[in-house]
Amino acid sequence: MLNAPEILIVEDDAQIRRFLRTTLAAEKLRYHEAGSAAEGIAQARARQPDLILLDLGLPDADGLDIIRAVRETSQTPIIVLSARGQEADKVTALDLGADDFVSKPFGVGELLARIRAALRRSATIRDGAVGTVYQAGTITVNLEARTIRVAGQEVHLTPIEFRLLETLVRNAGRVVTQRQLLIEVWGPQHSEQGQYLRVYMAQLRRK
Repeated sequence: MLNAPEILIVEDDAQIRRFLRTTLAAEKLRYHEAGSAAEGIAQARARQPDLILLDLGLPDADGLDIIRAVRETSQTPIIVLSARGQEADKVTALDLGADDFVSKPFGVGELLARIRAALRRSATIRDGAVGTVYQAGTITVNLEARTIRVAGQEVHLTPIEFRLLETLVRNAGRVVTQRQLLIEVWGPQHSEQGQYLRVYMAQLRRK
């Protein structure tokens, strides 16, 4: 199918790649493959896939490096497929910007359900399906008019505060890491400047 989502498989195990190919083809999903971290990063940048299935145990680098590289320029959904089942590994992958973590071995049904969920979330954000007006309790955010009201009273935000709030609104329902927020609001060169985020988040909460 020409308009079917395009998925990049980054996995060095040929048997697992074959299993994933069969699974995705049965669902009429397009796919590309990479057997190393370097190839995975190159293909992610060149192809701009709709979703990445990523193994962490790659021969030339840790799969976490791919998450870091992709998140510097893209919010493409990333589902980690890994034999590493420790909670610390899951937390690290999610903190770096992965959308989901599936421990090996996994079933076809579970994997496909997670792929569908990630693609739905991505389409909602990409197509602006959150709408131009977002309501949460007494807070109303109008993204088109760039206005914010709390209990009916308009609140003034600086441009940076508004970009920060807008990023959170457009990613409602998803885990957004500190690094992602810094890149989205301040740019990749400030990805490690956590103090920026702490100061502005405190101001945003007060307002």
